[in-house]
Amino acid sequence: MKVIDIIKQPVAKELDEFEKYFRNSLRTSHSLLTTIIQYLVSRKGKRIRPLLIFLSAGLVGEINQRTFIGATMVELLHTATLIHDDVVDEAKERRGILSINAKWNNKIAVLLGDYLLAKGLLVSVENNEFEFLKILTNAVKLMSEGELLQIQTAKSLEISEERYFEIIYSKTASLISACCEIGCLSASDSSEDRAKLKEFGRLIGLAFQIRDDIFDYEGSSGIIGKPVGNDIRERKVTLPLIYALNSAPENLAQNVFDKVKSKSKRKDIREIIQFVIEYDGITKSRNRAQALVDKAKEILMEFPDNPARQSLLLLSDYIIEREK
Repeated sequence: MKVIDIIKQPVAKELDEFEKYFRNSLRTSHSLLTTIIQYLVSRKGKRIRPLLIFLSAGLVGEINQRTFIGATMVELLHTATLIHDDVVDEAKERRGILSINAKWNNKIAVLLGDYLLAKGLLVSVENNEFEFLKILTNAVKLMSEGELLQIQTAKSLEISEERYFEIIYSKTASLISACCEIGCLSASDSSEDRAKLKEFGRLIGLAFQIRDDIFDYEGSSGIIGKPVGNDIRERKVTLPLIYALNSAPENLAQNVFDKVKSKSKRKDIREIIQFVIEYDGITKSRNRAQALVDKAKEILMEFPDNPARQSLLLLSDYIIEREK
């Protein structure tokens, strides 16, 4: 059995029910929309975000109808942002099959993303879940700000660990944090538990993105779904490169930095990857991700032991041990 399947065990029944609930929320009488949505739901991923919501609810109380509403809102909004991201990035594939923009076109992809966003808002309004809506809309706002900040940083090539963490909190960790907060809120009135799980989500969200950024310097495109060195091509300054530049002799670091600033050729990308490996950029990034996960697990140990807590502990480790 895969680790992710073991993690899902305490809420496996609820996740199966969620699939039906989620698909039902997407029903429409519009024929083109129906065709596109059927294609969309056929390529479901690991459902990490709904999993976090159900496990967070199970950690502090009982999973209930509100938990399903929160998970549906998150998945609708998250899916919308992925579709829009594929348009912005001109991505041709998502999870090994054609992206919506590649199979249809950019206009349809943008409109589908807008439709899913609207659906997410409607789910919250129709169920009077305005606190969920407040949490989620703030996360989506931060995600947009994070993407724009990353574009700005790629142009200016600012090498700053502080800026890097500001970007990855906004673009990735904010939504994961929101999932844990919403899961808790759906099953408990405790403001203390809510604050703890919000911080737990922030920490594992940061670790999740660091692991993703390490993938750019190791493995193969077949494993991670994007070409190795893709961040370098896009002049994205991520943690492995920052740590390597800070560890290397000044003249060598400047030479590598100049290559990153230029439109890196294939040979340059290989050299930059080797530089990052040689100057411990990957090792130090892994250590930083591990430190974040260790802090997250300390928060979990403040909750009573139950199957949800065991799964969240396993999930914390899985985030930095995963191979894709």
